[in-house]
Amino acid sequence: MKTVLFWLAALLPLATLGQKKPDAPPEALAEVAQFQQKLNHEFLDPAESPLSAAERATFKSLPYYPVRAAFRVVARLVRDSTALPFAMPTSTSRLPMYRKYGELRFELNGQPQRLTVYQSLDLLRKPGFADYLFLPFTDLTNGHGSYGGGRYLDLRIPPAGSRTITLDFNQAYNPSCAYNHAYSCPVPPPENRLNVAIEAGVQHDH
Repeated sequence: MKTVLFWLAALLPLATLGQKKPDAPPEALAEVAQFQQKLNHEFLDPAESPLSAAERATFKSLPYYPVRAAFRVVARLVRDSTALPFAMPTSTSRLPMYRKYGELRFELNGQPQRLTVYQSLDLLRKPGFADYLFLPFTDLTNGHGSYGGGRYLDLRIPPAGSRTITLDFNQAYNPSCAYNHAYSCPVPPPENRLNVAIEAGVQHDH
């Protein structure tokens, strides 16, 4: 298991977005290390992996962008209590039901950004997932270092009274259909297209 000190040593200078930010705290680096380790483990598990048996036999690790604190931001959550459920398009004919939970407003490179965050109606019925939020997005790296169809972030509803959520794009991951077309994956909606390169999280070398 890689230690936090390993990730501290691997942290590169933060010049990716043209704004100076302090180094990520050790606990943030530990979270990213844990995320990467967990994701790699899932790709080796036949019950969870989108890879074929032959691909799992040679799998070592997913490719990741270097960890950069500039891509860990605090977003203001603007909840939406009036949004109606809707059928979210996917890479297949499947149309799972979601509702808009709210908007996340933040800055990258001094420029205001906005992403819509969603709640799955199916997951609401599953124990342990009542506070689960889903953030699909695209950015300028899609097809140029990351998966062309966009990436996802998993989030949790913040405690009562909190109006912020930390977005750590170092934990952005690819949908399963990036590795296996048999999967049905939600397509990031047009409102979640970022006009900035998010060089963080899982890369895609296909």
